[in-house]
Amino acid sequence: MGSIENIYEAITADGFCERTLQLIDEQVNDIQNGTEDFPRFNLSEHAGLSKGGAPLIGASIVACYATASLRAGCNAEGCQGSPANWEIDEKQEQLIEQWAKAANLWEDNSEQFLVEEFGPMIAQGAEAKVYYKEGNTSVVKERASIYSTTQKALDAIVLHNYLFPETAMKVIGFTRDSDGLMRIVLTQPYVNCLRLATKKEIDDMVAAKGFRDNWDGQGVNYISDRMALEDMHPANVFIDEVSGKPICIDCIVKFV
Repeated sequence: MGSIENIYEAITADGFCERTLQLIDEQVNDIQNGTEDFPRFNLSEHAGLSKGGAPLIGASIVACYATASLRAGCNAEGCQGSPANWEIDEKQEQLIEQWAKAANLWEDNSEQFLVEEFGPMIAQGAEAKVYYKEGNTSVVKERASIYSTTQKALDAIVLHNYLFPETAMKVIGFTRDSDGLMRIVLTQPYVNCLRLATKKEIDDMVAAKGFRDNWDGQGVNYISDRMALEDMHPANVFIDEVSGKPICIDCIVKFV
């Protein structure tokens, strides 16, 4: 029996006890070392998973378990069809929070903690709050999910890291904001912006990665055979002061 199956059985039987946490850690280490695969991603995308850090891999394992257990429960009850995305998301959030608390990866008072540890909040958007202390080489983000499930939000970090390794995101923990929204806490390299990228520069950058304009009329969304890139507007793509090349700090990325 494979390691993932052992983890699933341990969570079902004992929750996130010490033995379960150990099994998850062992699987995370094997994935980072390249001795185990994570079925959601191909060989190239595994680099993005590893760059995201152990908490990202652990949360992805727990999210996959949440989905599998929910579907198994529906099948056992003879339910018609698959669970709705909101049901899957709710289950994934619930179990990731339980796991993160057991693994000391949860912060209740995140805003105070982040300001004290990483500096003041310098920006806030619909998806992220950004904290930065002058002189640091990285920013810290509290990232809320705009995806249909938490698993897809975790996938987006993996895929961003694969496509844009120069601005790879590394997950360091999890929290809920004052509105009760689950947030992923992560670090990302600080970028010195020379200027915003032009549409032509963005087109050329994503074309080199196998993407084409999806012709939705907005000019900021692209597609490949495997993935979709959205929200690729100049506020998310800078010209790096050091390299002089376009650099993506954030976008919406998902499997097609």
